[in-house]
Amino acid sequence: MSTTTEPHASTLATLSELFGDGVFTTSLFRDNLRLFVPASRLIDLLTVLKDRCGFGLLAELGATDYLGYPGRTRSRFEVHYVLRNLETAERLVVKVGADDPDPLLPSAVPLWLGADWMEREVFDMFGIRFHGHPDLRRILMPEEFMAYPLRKDYPLRGRGERHNFPRLTRGES
Repeated sequence: MSTTTEPHASTLATLSELFGDGVFTTSLFRDNLRLFVPASRLIDLLTVLKDRCGFGLLAELGATDYLGYPGRTRSRFEVHYVLRNLETAERLVVKVGADDPDPLLPSAVPLWLGADWMEREVFDMFGIRFHGHPDLRRILMPEEFMAYPLRKDYPLRGRGERHNFPRLTRGES
């Protein structure tokens, strides 16, 4: 086994010991271990990764809309958490699905305070809500905006798309 996969082996052994088989599925892409976990076990898995496996840094939290993706059999939305172990430089990606009509996941803010704004951005752009988030409100779009711009079904152009936005005028230079 190469040195780049040894930390993955240790992490997987710890997770298998605590969760058993069938709780998550794994894949390896460009030396990054990816774990696919059901939403009901997300916080349990993230807690173990942080507290027992040394993944103390939540480097990224984002989402993808797979609406109309050929061959897609999982949920419409996928939220990903990129974790880093600063001692071993290991990177790990945890993915969890969320589906229509009301995509909802548990919040990671109790584990990483930095998840606060990242979850707000995912909510604002995709409409995925995070249960237990301390202040889940729009962060990029105006409060009166009714759509989610990064969803695949969002119209790219069209009359009335921004009809309720206030008109801004620029002063003379």
